[in-house]
Amino acid sequence: MKTIVSIFISVVFLLTFASCDEGFEELNEDPNSVGQLEPDVKLTNTLLRTAGDRFENLRGNIFYCATMIQHMAAVDGAYAGDKYTYNADASGSWFERGYPAMVGPVEDLLFQLQTNEEGRYSREMLAITRILRVVIYHRFTDLYGDVPYSEAGKGFISGIIRPKYDLQSEVYADMLQELAEATADLGTGDSQFGSADILFKGDQGKWKRFGYSMMLRLGLRLIKVDPAASQQWVQRAIAGGVMNSNDDIAYIEHTAGDGVNQNGNGQGFTAEEGMRLSDTFVNALSGDPRLRIYAALPDGDGDRNTSGSNDPALQQGLANGLAAVPDINQFSEPNRNLITGETDPYFFQSYAEVEFMLAEADIRWGIAGGNPAAHYEAGVSAAMRQMDLYDIGSESVTDIEITDFLATNPYDAPNGLEQVNTQYWIVTFFNHIESYANWRRTGLPILTPVNFDGNESNGQIPRRLRYYEREITRNAENYQDALTRQGPDEFTTRMWWDIE
Repeated sequence: MKTIVSIFISVVFLLTFASCDEGFEELNEDPNSVGQLEPDVKLTNTLLRTAGDRFENLRGNIFYCATMIQHMAAVDGAYAGDKYTYNADASGSWFERGYPAMVGPVEDLLFQLQTNEEGRYSREMLAITRILRVVIYHRFTDLYGDVPYSEAGKGFISGIIRPKYDLQSEVYADMLQELAEATADLGTGDSQFGSADILFKGDQGKWKRFGYSMMLRLGLRLIKVDPAASQQWVQRAIAGGVMNSNDDIAYIEHTAGDGVNQNGNGQGFTAEEGMRLSDTFVNALSGDPRLRIYAALPDGDGDRNTSGSNDPALQQGLANGLAAVPDINQFSEPNRNLITGETDPYFFQSYAEVEFMLAEADIRWGIAGGNPAAHYEAGVSAAMRQMDLYDIGSESVTDIEITDFLATNPYDAPNGLEQVNTQYWIVTFFNHIESYANWRRTGLPILTPVNFDGNESNGQIPRRLRYYEREITRNAENYQDALTRQGPDEFTTRMWWDIE
């Protein structure tokens, strides 16, 4: 992997379309001006960019989503999601950086593989790219609602520098169809991408299971707006074959060195020291062996890279929505010794998440084997074992601890939906964008909103983020069309799948 990353770093700036000031116009640059790169290098670039860097992960994933969903809390006003206030820089961050840095590269790669001059590229390369494209776009639409999709990233390809915003219903329909077609084109052998595929190292079978697992996620997202379609897509995903062990987890392994391959969340922790765990999250982990991995007290010496004691009995979460506290260092932070490093993994989707979704499918429809308790137990076990992908050494959760936890916290059928979705909320820590989307889909776990003075959501947890402000002038007509259809660009405007 280090060899691939080294090759990638040498060309990354040729593919990077983003800067703090750039928007859709910059996607009109001709990638052939420096010679067309091979798809394998482009895939490495796109995978790393999809994991994101410090800018969008710190602002959108942590400042907003982590605190809205009560994984984290802070007193600093920059953490606007903690208080439901508007921070333009943070709210629009994923839109601002994601379209140039993620959409641009994936659309370029897709176009190259679709064109496939001289038949040089195999069919499964295109299928893998189509799945990755869905991974990218579904986060944008889940954060903002209607977004540029069918015309996005087409500046050089089609000359479109001001793309229209597609209806979220149409985006979802197309993403699900893309997953259906792409998974059908994948087999069980090695991909032509080979080791350039830093997600699955060219394993078509893992990409296929990832594609169906994404179908499961997106299918469940429809549960409020179209329950029948939701069940159909979930059933199709299960029949196709979803992740079946932790060996299938979709995650990026980060390495030390150049910032291009560093974990964006980790970069944020290197820069910031005001992040604390929410008391909601710490309380939910009471009696859970993962608490010692997730939480630690600040070490008190001002070193942002290390934490103090991780003794579970000493951990204390910070309440959300506070402007100040007498001593911020009495509250637990994400454990800097174990899980916040720049070389730590970045998760797109895990096997544990899949098991919790299968449990929900059984609770709702009985279509995943008819045994939600078995899926719940498999999900909990996988989630605790997943922590070993961090460099946690002796803090690893033992088999005995897993057995004891399940004995103390057995599956409870009358509260099954809340139980499995609370576990989903825990295992998606650091993928706070996904936690936020799943909470809006289910309302679980039950969270108590804050009512911070000056909040912009009537004291309720926001239902979406606001668009990147420069769209108001740079893509004015299409931006206004989206508002006309979807509603005002406000935190309280609900998107298509998030009906009341």
